Amino acid sequence: MQFQPLLEEIVATLRAELGREGQVASYIPALAQVPAAQIGIALRTCDGEEAHAGDSTTLFSIQSISKLFTLALGMRELGETLWDRLGREPSGNAFNSLVQLESEQGLPRNPFINAGAIAVTDRLVSRFDARNELLALLSSLCDEPVHFDQEVAASEAATGFRNVALANFMKSFGRIDNDVGAVLDVYFHACAIRMSCLQLARAAGFLCRDGAHPFTNQQILTEKQARRINALMLTCGTYDAAGEFAFRIGLPCKSGVGGGIVAVVPDRLTLCVWSPALAPSGNSLLGMKALELFTAKTGLSIFLLAKVRIPASAARRVQSFHADASNLTPSATITQPAARSSPVFARR
Repeated sequence: MQFQPLLEEIVATLRAELGREGQVASYIPALAQVPAAQIGIALRTCDGEEAHAGDSTTLFSIQSISKLFTLALGMRELGETLWDRLGREPSGNAFNSLVQLESEQGLPRNPFINAGAIAVTDRLVSRFDARNELLALLSSLCDEPVHFDQEVAASEAATGFRNVALANFMKSFGRIDNDVGAVLDVYFHACAIRMSCLQLARAAGFLCRDGAHPFTNQQILTEKQARRINALMLTCGTYDAAGEFAFRIGLPCKSGVGGGIVAVVPDRLTLCVWSPALAPSGNSLLGMKALELFTAKTGLSIFLLAKVRIPASAARRVQSFHADASNLTPSATITQPAARSSPVFARR
């Protein structure tokens, strides 16, 4: 499949809509200054092929996309104990809801809402210099240096009253171990990391490669852990619009109010789209349209299935999902996605 002309076509189609709808995130003063009429898209395949178009190399504030990588660090360092203070369910409420946190005794619903990411950050602060570890991970994953935007970090800290409330509320329930100020400093800086679409498409590559580093093949996470992050992205990764994303796009996604969205096609590729103007849900308006166009034109959705042949070695990886997997042979068939040369779920 030729991705470069496809991405160029998507950008050309959506440029006409720039500035028509949506608003940049005005509640963070530094983000309110970002020009809305920008759009970029980039992807990287499991085999290292890259394509990008539009404003794909422009740096932007990744905001909640950073939660993907703090979660990856948390799973790597803490394993299953990470979930002692954290749920895995969609919230169905605003990403910074205090009401839900109170009703559930300070236990965040999932790691992708603000309270959940703060809880994960607290566990990381207990183990190492979390700011430096996060930058080191991202710089390694995209194979070039990544930096904080100190202006955005200061803006977050000066106006993040609800996040301060969330952290103190969890502290009151014994869910936070460290000084709230120290935890929030790491959290605000994580949200203030500046990256481009191309850098994020590279950095998220381990999620389409069974946890393997996109450049070195070193295991960042286990196959099971990578699969679980993808599952959480599908159900919880786009604020309270996860159902709409699954319905219209059909890929695991993680968004941020900086206008970026990362999406994963398991065993095939990762992509990132960015356009700063947001829908009321807090997700990039044109970013969502770009992903919808991408899946419509490529057929790369986890819900588009057809019968294809797979080798027995790959079929063994789906035993946990198929009771009769032990009977598979090299000529056996199982339900797999269309429009690709190798199965999306063969390694799942």
